[in-house]
Amino acid sequence: MDRYERIVRLHRLLKHNRTGVSLERLMEEIEASRATVYRDIAFLRDALGAPIEADAESHRFKYVIDPDHVFELPGLWLSPDEVYALLVARQALTAQTDGALAEALGDLGPRLKSLVGERVDHLGRIRVLRQASRKLDDATFRTVTGAVLERKRLSFSYRARSTGEGSVRTTSPQRLTHYRDNWYLDAWDHDKRAVRSFALDRMTAANMLEASADDLPEADLDAHFASSYGIFSGPARAWATIRFSSHAARWVADERWHSQQKGRFLPDGRFELQLPFGNARELLMDVLRYGPDAEVLAPVSLREEMKQLLTLALTGYASR
Repeated sequence: MDRYERIVRLHRLLKHNRTGVSLERLMEEIEASRATVYRDIAFLRDALGAPIEADAESHRFKYVIDPDHVFELPGLWLSPDEVYALLVARQALTAQTDGALAEALGDLGPRLKSLVGERVDHLGRIRVLRQASRKLDDATFRTVTGAVLERKRLSFSYRARSTGEGSVRTTSPQRLTHYRDNWYLDAWDHDKRAVRSFALDRMTAANMLEASADDLPEADLDAHFASSYGIFSGPARAWATIRFSSHAARWVADERWHSQQKGRFLPDGRFELQLPFGNARELLMDVLRYGPDAEVLAPVSLREEMKQLLTLALTGYASR
């Protein structure tokens, strides 16, 4: 443990133990000798201005409590573990935004690295792999993020992927959602008078307006976006029952498909999964990943829709 980390840990020990901390415990907690503890206490008191009080008889140390001034370490004082976590988070966020935040986060990396020195030279060993992600425009991402955090209305041109039709939308942003390597804006659409989800990669000409955004109750947002399966919003209209083979059961049992899912192992080793859904499309696509190891049991309408998908797929292969 280097001096930087010892000072951070020493400060936290003294801050959270108002009755004082014994010398023995300090030596144990910061993994240092008696002499090193005394040097660190002196540095904390004399160089950083910590209000340390020492009891010569009991060899206990504590902060002098001042209701009008709570002592904190000056500047950015983080433990190495905290710095590592921030560096990894920065790397992941930069990758997940197609580099859209690289400029804004540009100076953060060197600053954090300077706190822990050469130990972050191998940060390149941490990889963030993306799958089926779509190109994200830098300016759009920043504008949308700004509107969400500053609680301003947002206008943009939008081309729906399902129909290809374009339109101009005026919205009150509610949440920015990262889902399966892509970003979505959950917002109140003032023109449609309804809550909608918009894929950021389908937006152009995003503009943050002066008008304040209308805030919807968190409970209403959760009911709309979190009740059914996947990114497609709306209340759940039914519960799906899917049975997986014993071969796939070991993976499916550990997967989180939905916050309200119910699962159970069958006597023969197969696994049965139940979960709510509103729009069947995404759920069926996920079930198809398991091929012959998955079977939709209920409702009948969902089972028939799966049959149609499989028939269409088979037709495409049979035509050649």
